[in-house]
Amino acid sequence: MFAAKSISADHKDLIHDVSYDFHGRRMATCSSDQTVKVWEQGDDGQWHCTASWKTHSGSVWRVTWAHPEFGQVLATCSFDRTAAVWEKEAGQNHWLKRTSLVDSRTSVTDVKFAPKHLGLQLATLQLSLLEPKQSAPSNVSSGGKVQIHEYSEVQRKWNKVETVVMVAEPVHDVCFAPNMGRSYHLLAIASKELSIISLKPLRKDPAAGGTGISKFEMRQVAVFDEHESQVWRASWNVTGTILASSGADGFVRMWKANYLDNWKCISVLKGDGSTGEGPASIPQNSVTSGAPSSIPPNGAATNGSGSSVVSHEPPARSMNIKRNTGWPWMDIKKDQFKLFY
Repeated sequence: MFAAKSISADHKDLIHDVSYDFHGRRMATCSSDQTVKVWEQGDDGQWHCTASWKTHSGSVWRVTWAHPEFGQVLATCSFDRTAAVWEKEAGQNHWLKRTSLVDSRTSVTDVKFAPKHLGLQLATLQLSLLEPKQSAPSNVSSGGKVQIHEYSEVQRKWNKVETVVMVAEPVHDVCFAPNMGRSYHLLAIASKELSIISLKPLRKDPAAGGTGISKFEMRQVAVFDEHESQVWRASWNVTGTILASSGADGFVRMWKANYLDNWKCISVLKGDGSTGEGPASIPQNSVTSGAPSSIPPNGAATNGSGSSVVSHEPPARSMNIKRNTGWPWMDIKKDQFKLFY
């Protein structure tokens, strides 16, 4: 059902993010080596690096593409407290920095473009300097709450409309499913578990007139703990029918609902790119070379039924990514004592 291919990325440090463009024919990678690489898929199906350049003076956490309506545009964010927007020079494989956003006082950990109908807008996320008891301005919240905001054209600002109280653990990622004619929205939340929340619009508050705030009926459609570890990322396919999640266990899992709206795992991808079922119970303290891992150093682990799961380590500097527990707040020694001005 799924075909996996390993690519030698030639990054000199840990890869933090891989992002496809709108058409899926280009992808960008970013790394702690402070560089971004752009790849294109040739007619032979092979991926070729077409550009590589230093983007920041610290680890690059995320890279994302703008809608092709605005050209070939990338945005990056970094430990150096900045975000940058890059545009490909016409007819060349050279990328020009169009702007650098320097408003953050801490590491910028995420960056996203707005939907195309809102124009070329960019949102950034930074680590909060607030105390844990105070509200943190992000979708990755130290308190574990997920807040839903709606933009008011009349007031020209974002208003909080709902708070998802079903998730109490710290949140690492949130992702709305593309709405292909559904009468409700689906929201995936990556936390200690993977949760899918349904938000059905009810009405606007009539007392507020034209500035009324939307109301939603919230329901937890599904919750999964199959990763048995922190779930780091969640991503929907283009039709919003299949959800992919990645966790600290080194597995990517695909989820889909049947006609009864019961969500089930339809596929598991191992860290080496092969398919198979993930281990049911692996000690959390099993590590290799000091890094958190789901496979003990001897290369095999029981899957709960007495049989063994054999580990196949990917080639060095390949794009089979296994993140450290605590990403992106990992201890990068070469960045830890830098001063940025």
